[in-house]
Amino acid sequence: MHRPSMRRALAGFALAFGLVVIALPGVEDVAGADRTGALSAPQAATREPPPRTATTFILGRSVEGRPITATELGGPLSPHKVLVVGCIHGDECAGIRIARILAAMSPPANVDLWIVPNLNPDGYAAGTRGNSRGVDLNRNFPCRWNADPRGSLTYSGPTALSEPESGIAYSLIRRLQPRVTIWFHQSLGLVDGSGGSAATARRYARLVNLPLEELRRYPGSATTWQAHALADASAFVVELRAGSLSAVQAARYAGAILELARVGPSPVGTVPSSSPVA
Repeated sequence: MHRPSMRRALAGFALAFGLVVIALPGVEDVAGADRTGALSAPQAATREPPPRTATTFILGRSVEGRPITATELGGPLSPHKVLVVGCIHGDECAGIRIARILAAMSPPANVDLWIVPNLNPDGYAAGTRGNSRGVDLNRNFPCRWNADPRGSLTYSGPTALSEPESGIAYSLIRRLQPRVTIWFHQSLGLVDGSGGSAATARRYARLVNLPLEELRRYPGSATTWQAHALADASAFVVELRAGSLSAVQAARYAGAILELARVGPSPVGTVPSSSPVA
């Protein structure tokens, strides 16, 4: 938190910004939506920074019909896209507060930042790991998908991408091709460097003062799929500690994301591994 760029990022949290909410029939329409963050021709010519905009999209709905939203900050035309998911397991959702604080900040120039506060609103409402059908969304992605049995902690669903929530994330990631993706979980209190660039995960771990470890790549997990589908990108898990976060703690995690986005991802590498359930 001592870097000037992080102090500026945290200062942005104190500002109030309006949100433009656009309801879309599905994530496939996101690329064609009208975005207020596009640079005008004079701005593009002079490279003046665009005004800060925050556009919120309804990507789709959960099994029980709850909206799943994403907020985009920054420049839609930028190839440097960063995605943050605050919650995928409904009983591990301290990351939602980080996502909400992050949505009130200003991203670095030339970064297109996407924030999905809650991918599992049904599980969050029920206080369960899985969605309303008991499916662990982090075992429902199409790389090394394995048929974990119904009723188990990691029930993976009848098929890969059987759940609307995981399908929404899959389609969004396919369309955005984010260079960095951060998935928040609880409650191991570490950063998992198993997905893509270990140096990128290590940098974030240092910024938030968490240890870096490498969990095994779980079959059907989001980061396992992303490591396979987006070989040059970095997708990693941040395991927050148990319990809720204060506003100051959440702002520190959010500010570290902006610092990471400013620097960009590092080359792919590995760190020593361990294997608790995530």
